[in-house]
Parts: sequence; C-alpha cells; structure tokens
Amino acid sequence: MADLAVVIFAVTSMLSVGLAHSAKQILGPLRDVWALLRALLANFVLVPLLALGIVRLWPLDRPLEAGLILVAMTAGAPFLIKLTEVAQGSVAVSAALLVLLLPVTVVYAPIAVPRVLPEAEVSAVALAVPLVLTMLLPLAAGLLVRGRWLAQARRLGPIARRTSTVALVVIVLATTLADIPTIATLFTEGAIIPALLVIAGAFVLGYLLGGRDRGLRVILGLGTSQRNIAAATVMATQGFADNDTLVMVIVTSLAGFALLFPIAGVLRTRR
Repeated sequence: MADLAVVIFAVTSMLSVGLAHSAKQILGPLRDVWALLRALLANFVLVPLLALGIVRLWPLDRPLEAGLILVAMTAGAPFLIKLTEVAQGSVAVSAALLVLLLPVTVVYAPIAVPRVLPEAEVSAVALAVPLVLTMLLPLAAGLLVRGRWLAQARRLGPIARRTSTVALVVIVLATTLADIPTIATLFTEGAIIPALLVIAGAFVLGYLLGGRDRGLRVILGLGTSQRNIAAATVMATQGFADNDTLVMVIVTSLAGFALLFPIAGVLRTRR
C-alpha cells in the first residue's frame, strides 16, 4: 500500500503544480543563475559532506551508514510541494527547484555514489525512469492542460491537491506501522540521531544559502533538507544486498516527516 501511495502522491503533487501554474511561473526562477548555483552547492556538495562528517563522528554499521549516505546524495522530492504549502511559500518556486534538482540527481548519483560507496551498483536508467514517469511527466501534463484548457485545470487542481494530501497520510501511517520493530531498534541503538542531524543540518545549510529573500530561504531550506527518498530507495534495493540499507533510508524518511512538517508549520506561523 505504501509503495502505491508514494506513486500516487508524487504524480498528483506534480500534476497539481502544473495545473495551478504556468510554465513561465515555474521556469522563471531558473533564470537566477546565482540562486541555482547555491541550490546545487547545498544539495550536491554540502549535504553529502555533512553526512560523511556525521557518520565519522557517530559511527554506524556499514549498511546503515550506506543508507544515510544514499539519502544525503539524492535531492529533489515531491514532498517539497506539500512542505511549501504548509509553510505558505511559493509552490511555483519549489517546483522550479524540483525541475532543477531531479535531472541533476539522475546524472550525479550514479557517478558520485560508487565513489563514496564502492560496494554500490547504481543504474542510471533504473534511477531515471521512475523519477521521469512519476514527477516530470505529470508536471508537463499539468502544464499542457492548463495551457490549453484553463477552466478544466482549475477544476482538476483542487482534486489533485486533496488526493496528494490523502496519499501523504497513507504513506506516513503505512510506513510507520509496517516498520515499528525496526524503527524501535534503531531508536534504541541511537541510529536515528545521525539521520536527524543530517536533516536538520541540511535545512540550516539551505536556509543560510537562500540569500536575502526570506521566501527563497524557506524554500531552499525545505528543499535541501527534504531528500529524494524515492531515488535513495531505488539505489538501496538495486545496489545493496543488505536490507538494513533500505531500512535506514525508510527510517530517515520518517525522521524527515517528523522534523520538517513542524518546521514548515513554525515558518508558516512566523509568516
């Protein structure tokens, strides 16, 4: 159920963005080259370095360490859309950030991960296909519908947003209930703490690199800390024999939910 909910959430989240915004609104922020470079620096240099530093200071079993590093090296998650909505930020800007981060993750991860984790076998095709099908194509479809049939787009947009919200609730509940024993074990062993440190540190890095505009700081903070769990899961299942690597990816995703939605709520209140 959780796997299906993840697909539904990704598709409806990106579809709702396309239905609610024009291509100009989404692609416009990508003209800010300096902001793009800061986003790339935060997501593909600083966060991986942060994770590597944390696992040196807080040693984990190698499979768990690999799972946390995978999460740190993959960026661009559809959950950013929902976090942005909670924080009352610009969904169009967060979608632009996803349009930037997703293709870079597809190119970057298969090259960088084996260098850091030599035991990994990462297929660029296996990584790219689900990301394109569940995120980029729905976004393009939403933009097409809005460009040609604006009235229908306005009717479909709220339906897609409500569907994504229901799917998110299902994801959190199903994943938590299915992995209670494993989560409890990682809590008792302290393995959850490095995951929380990576997520919190990634938010701080993104927020600080957001520049003077508070809205951009919020979105870059949330976008940097919400890692691409879907991409990390693909690599964990296809590139690593030990199931604990996948478990660590899942636990880190739950830690992200637990930490980032309250942060988004606080940001909304301050706004």
